[in-house]
Amino acid sequence: MNRDSLYLGGRWVPANSGATIPVENPATEEIIAHVPAGNAEDVERAVTAATAAFDDWSRTPMAERGAMLGKLHEALASRADEIARTVGLELGTPLKVAKAVQAGLPLAVLRGYADLAANPAPEETIGHSLIAREPAGVVGAITPWNYPLHQVVAKVAAALAAGCTVVLKPSELTPLVAYLLFDAADEAGLPDGVLNLVTGTGAEVGAAIAGHPGIDMVSFTGSTATGRAISHAAADRIARVSLELGGKSANIILADADLTKAVKVGVGNAFLNSGQTCTAWTRMLVHRDLYDSAVSLAADAAAAYTTGDPFDSGTRMGPLVSAAQRERVQGFISRAGARMVAGDAGIPEKGYFVAPTVFADVDPGSELAQEEIFGPVLSIIAFDDDEDAVRIANNSRYGLAGGVWGTPDRALAVARRLRTGAVDVNGASFNPVAPFGGYKQSGIGRELGVHGLAEFQQTKAIQR
Repeated sequence: MNRDSLYLGGRWVPANSGATIPVENPATEEIIAHVPAGNAEDVERAVTAATAAFDDWSRTPMAERGAMLGKLHEALASRADEIARTVGLELGTPLKVAKAVQAGLPLAVLRGYADLAANPAPEETIGHSLIAREPAGVVGAITPWNYPLHQVVAKVAAALAAGCTVVLKPSELTPLVAYLLFDAADEAGLPDGVLNLVTGTGAEVGAAIAGHPGIDMVSFTGSTATGRAISHAAADRIARVSLELGGKSANIILADADLTKAVKVGVGNAFLNSGQTCTAWTRMLVHRDLYDSAVSLAADAAAAYTTGDPFDSGTRMGPLVSAAQRERVQGFISRAGARMVAGDAGIPEKGYFVAPTVFADVDPGSELAQEEIFGPVLSIIAFDDDEDAVRIANNSRYGLAGGVWGTPDRALAVARRLRTGAVDVNGASFNPVAPFGGYKQSGIGRELGVHGLAEFQQTKAIQR
C-alpha cells in the first residue's frame, strides 16, 4: 500500500525531501504503508501549479465543472469497496460502517455538488446591480483523520464546483484513502493543477499552507486549538478562513420522549466511529423522572458494543486511531470523578482499543462534561425541566450539533433555543445537502450544499 509520490500539476512526482511517514493499522499496531513527508518546498510547487490552473478553471462554465465532477464521482464510486477497506485498515472503522459512512457519505456529497454545479442557479439582480458569484481563488484544504475521505470531499468538491483550485493536505494518520481520490481524479481527466496533493505533518505542510501568500482561502477541519493557530496565520495576510472545529453536543431527552428509542439512538451516535466524531452526542441530558431508567438502558446498550477486528462481522466498535489518542481518552476516564455504569469491559490486548464507557451523575461543569474527549465516552446528566435542559446544553464553549427527543412541537421549540449549528429532532437522519458548521468555538462558516458552495465564492456587485 506504499505511496511514494505527491500529485502536483496533474502528475505524480517525488516529494522534495525523500523522507517518509509511516501509516499504522491501529487495530494491530503494525505499519502498513509509508507516504511522502512533504515540506514547504512541496507546498510552494503545489501553490504554483494551482495558481497557474486557476484562470482557466475559474472561467470554465459552472455546468462544465459539474460535468467534470460527475466523471470524478464515477471514477471514485468504482473504488467504493477499496475505500471502505482502506479506511478499515488505517483508521479501524468496522467494515460495515466504513462502507455505509466512510465510503457512502463522500460519494453522496460529491454527487450532490456535481448536480448542483451542473444546474447553476441564475444570477441575482438587486435594482440595477447584477450580483455575481465568483471563485475565492486558490484554496488550501487541511483535513482530519476521523472521516478521512468525507472531510476531503466536502471541501474539494465545493471548491472545485465554485471554480477554485485546491492544495490538499490530508491527515498524516490516515492519508491512504486520499490517494484513492487522486487516482480517481487522474482517471477522470481533471485539468492539470486544479487539484494537488501534499502529504505531510501539520507542523510542516499545514503551517506552510496556512501562511502561504498564494493561498487565498484556508479551509480546515480539526481541533479548536489548531483552528485558532490557522486563523492567526491567515489573519496576517487577511486571507479567508473556514473552520469546522470541535464539539461537545447535548442529546436532550424530554419528559415526554420515547425513552427506549432516544437512549438507543443516543448511545449509537456517541459511539459512532469509536466516539471519534465531532458531532457526537457525548452529553445525554435526561429529565429527572426518566433518569434511572435511562442510565440502565444506556449501560445495557453500551455492553452490546463489541470491540475487535474491524473486518470481523461481529465487531461494532474498532480501535482509536493511535496510541496517543488512546492515552488521551483513558486520561479523561481516569479523572472522571463520576459513577461509571459501563466500561472496563474486555478489549483486545493488541491495538488501541478503549471500552465503550458510560458515566452517570456527571457534573455539568466538570471536565467530563465540558471537554471534547473524542473517544467512546458518554456522560449522562439529569435536568429538572425544559428551561434547565436548555441552560445545561448551552453551557459549553462549543456549539456544533445536538439532539432533542419529545413530542414534535415541544422538541422543536427546545431545538430552536440551542446555540448549535445543527439539531436532530427525534432521531431525524443526517442531511448531506443541509448546511453544516458550528457556533462559538465550533467554527466559522458552513460546509455542504449551496451554503458550502458559497463559502468558496466571492460576491461582486456590477452596476449597470
